[in-house]
Amino acid sequence: MFDLHRLRLLRELKHRGTLAAVAAALSYSPSSVSQQLSQLESEVGVPLLEPVGRRVRLTPQAEILVAHTEAVLERLERAEADIATSLTELTGTLRLASFQTAALALVPAALTRLRDAHPHLRVHVTQMEPERALPALLARDFDLVVGEEYPDNPNPRSNELEQEDLCDDPLRLAQPDPALTADSASPTEALRALAGHPWVMEPQGTAARHWAMTLCRNAGFEPDVRFESTDLLLHLRLVELGHAAALLPDLVWNGRPPTIALRRLPRGHQARRIFTAVRRGRGRHPAIQACRDALRQATTP
Repeated sequence: MFDLHRLRLLRELKHRGTLAAVAAALSYSPSSVSQQLSQLESEVGVPLLEPVGRRVRLTPQAEILVAHTEAVLERLERAEADIATSLTELTGTLRLASFQTAALALVPAALTRLRDAHPHLRVHVTQMEPERALPALLARDFDLVVGEEYPDNPNPRSNELEQEDLCDDPLRLAQPDPALTADSASPTEALRALAGHPWVMEPQGTAARHWAMTLCRNAGFEPDVRFESTDLLLHLRLVELGHAAALLPDLVWNGRPPTIALRRLPRGHQARRIFTAVRRGRGRHPAIQACRDALRQATTP
């Protein structure tokens, strides 16, 4: 029988990439992690790690072990959910990660509902972009992630995660000066009218940036991106002061009236998908279900 603790360390190494990262995440020393993995190699009887420069990677046999470990941990997630369901009151800690606009517009209202309905459930919230939060969910740093998916730009689908739609969030062109486009202009014409104007977008490598660049290029121009930030409130401020054009989701307003001129986007590019994600097997946990219900209620004014 292989030692489950050591198997989990091997799984952590697959998801975190280095022995140092595993040690930091689990509050061990790197030498302790290395020693535990060496003992696992002795149990299994085959090499599990091979050096690649100054790092290590998993052997094919280690990948087989990790796949079985994932199945065992999924079953344990289900066992934990069944135990929690058998109790009459929700307790413990739920670790939630959310990107900025959902953290501002949805999470506080959801927290209020959870506090009223389940006062002994402790919710720990971290603001984090989905590009980092979803891998951290797989690494068990979080229990639930609020993520986003942009039009025609689907996220990779991990078999180890379960997603559930939360809402659609309309996206609009934010104009620094309404006079730049005629009221009768089509959505594509309104975009093209801002071809020579500075833009603010999210940083390179993000799904939002890829979608925004594709949208502008399909309209026939290369945007002049002078400002980069994941902070959409900064995007809004730059538009309000006339420094940049932007592409903003409706969640930015959090129920308040818009302060700038907004235009529809070309058909097929008009909303991003907001979803929640959990590790496979954990969706039945009553704390997860309660949080998802609270988030869904928060999407309704």
